[in-house]
Amino acid sequence: MTRVAAIDCGTNSIRLLVADADLATGQLVELDRRMTIVRLGQGVDRTGRLAPEALERTFAACREYAAVIEEHGVERLRFVATSASRDAENRDDFVRGVRDVLGVEPEVISGDQEAEFSFTGATKELPGHEERLVVDIGGGSTEFVIGRERVEAAKSVDIGCVRLTERHVRSDPPAPAEIAAVRADIEAALDLAERTVPLRGARTLVGLAGSVTTVAGIALGLDAYDSTAIHHARISLEQVKGIVQKLMDATHDERAAIPVMHPGRVDVIVAGACVLLAVMERIGAEEVVVSEHDILDGIAWSAA
Repeated sequence: MTRVAAIDCGTNSIRLLVADADLATGQLVELDRRMTIVRLGQGVDRTGRLAPEALERTFAACREYAAVIEEHGVERLRFVATSASRDAENRDDFVRGVRDVLGVEPEVISGDQEAEFSFTGATKELPGHEERLVVDIGGGSTEFVIGRERVEAAKSVDIGCVRLTERHVRSDPPAPAEIAAVRADIEAALDLAERTVPLRGARTLVGLAGSVTTVAGIALGLDAYDSTAIHHARISLEQVKGIVQKLMDATHDERAAIPVMHPGRVDVIVAGACVLLAVMERIGAEEVVVSEHDILDGIAWSAA
């Protein structure tokens, strides 16, 4: 057993996993898993820079995670940063701040590396060896990865729930023209992804990250967010269609009142759910298998 910690810092959230990794059995025994909405990508699509207040929210979460890591006696820590910090002109400020708090250099990884970690985390415990398409809908980007036991093709495209919301959504509820603009960006990104990844070739669609798990929680009618119930749930295309329509019709306050909705996801869930629906329609998927294990678990395995 090796005790590892993995931190995934994305555009909308920063997450920590502390686990014991057994390389002999391929088991990852979870000790602590937590998530904080920090919205690191606030305004990055418009300004090209990380906002000072977004950096401070992120560093505050890092200080909390540092205490957890010390308490568990972690042997190896890996900190991975994704879309927002990849795009920002002042990412050196981010790197320096993380290093000061946690004592490790944050790795600002490429979209292809992000895809590899997502695929490993999502599929390592799934039975069988059929071809799977893993779709990881983040805040700034979405990763498409296809493979069986290993990645065969991958592509990261710049559509994510935060990026699309900041680009197009101004009304509450979103206006039809705003939704149309969101969908147009998604369709263009799917065209781009299909040049690299044969999206329609996989037998199983696996969906990752907060937009997908939130849609799953709504579909399951949960009274509170329950990761055990959501993990490996199968949500049909018709369920996703109905939920997307309800989210588009709802006001901010109505979305906030949904029991499984994290407060930091209320304003971006419409765009994220639209990505999921567009993917399912594009590839003809009748259902999506929802995974609570994702890039964070892949990072933990890489640390081990």
